[in-house]
Amino acid sequence: MIPLDGPFYDQLSVGQELPRQPSITIDSGMAALYQSWVGERLPMALDSAVYEAVTGSPGRLASPGLVMQLSIGLSTTISRRAIANLFYRDVRLVQPVKMGASIATVVTVAALADGSHKEGRDRRGKVLVDITTTADGDPAVEYQRCPMLPQAQHDTAPGHADDLGADGDLDLASYAALVPDHWDFSPLGPPSAWGVGETITDPMRDVIDGATGMVRLTHNLAMVHRDVERSPYPDRLVYGGHVVGLAQASLSRVLPGMATVVGWHGCDHTGPAFEGDLLSFTHTLLEVTPAGRGGRAFAVRIEGFAHRDDGDPKILDWTLVAVAP
Repeated sequence: MIPLDGPFYDQLSVGQELPRQPSITIDSGMAALYQSWVGERLPMALDSAVYEAVTGSPGRLASPGLVMQLSIGLSTTISRRAIANLFYRDVRLVQPVKMGASIATVVTVAALADGSHKEGRDRRGKVLVDITTTADGDPAVEYQRCPMLPQAQHDTAPGHADDLGADGDLDLASYAALVPDHWDFSPLGPPSAWGVGETITDPMRDVIDGATGMVRLTHNLAMVHRDVERSPYPDRLVYGGHVVGLAQASLSRVLPGMATVVGWHGCDHTGPAFEGDLLSFTHTLLEVTPAGRGGRAFAVRIEGFAHRDDGDPKILDWTLVAVAP
């Protein structure tokens, strides 16, 4: 039985499945709220006529950003007590999700590793979890994430030392294979002239607001994002997915005709974010390969910076695979 204020690191075991949160149907109200917080420009998520022209089917795309925020939020049965989320790995959006689909998520403990112990600090550990999210019962998203959790008992460490793995090489072709073969990208406009190795800085900076609304909308249970007294900082810690959402919106301005996102090769939150932070993003094209009918898969490294009175720290280092003409 997982306690209401847990789980703690020393209450977990490899192979354990966490209790599931209720499934969520993505409706237009939810999409409008998400759009109001991040402001992304994905034609297939904004216009049902464009979606039908590209896919040949009626409907509208649920933003892959919103799908991911819901998946992560539903996975926080593991991370109510999270001190930090260390990384996301090999995120694959294995099929596009349409508006009206019901999202459900399963979380299973894959590996455990005791954290290093410092005198005067409570013991903690790293928990690698496998996450599978379905849309109307069909696989939609698969990935791993690794929260750091405190122990309930601090006398001794459990002695876990599992290998948490490492990011492999980027295999862009395997992500491109997730793009439906029948999609026709011509309605999304002319191809981008973005060259491999070129870095584009988005001139539009944006501010984090509505952070607790994003947390509640996505059913994120991590206490550190709601309660300043749980934060290791003087201010309440903003959910990292909010920064990712703004970063994806920035990319949608840089990459005209962007259809969707099919994967994250890796995502590291290199610093904390706070309500009211002013953010900027740079986008570096790492690799590109054909995908679908007239489409391409773009591997992009996005770096996010917070502009504060005491400096401009980098808070996001994210490599994703976007799809566009």
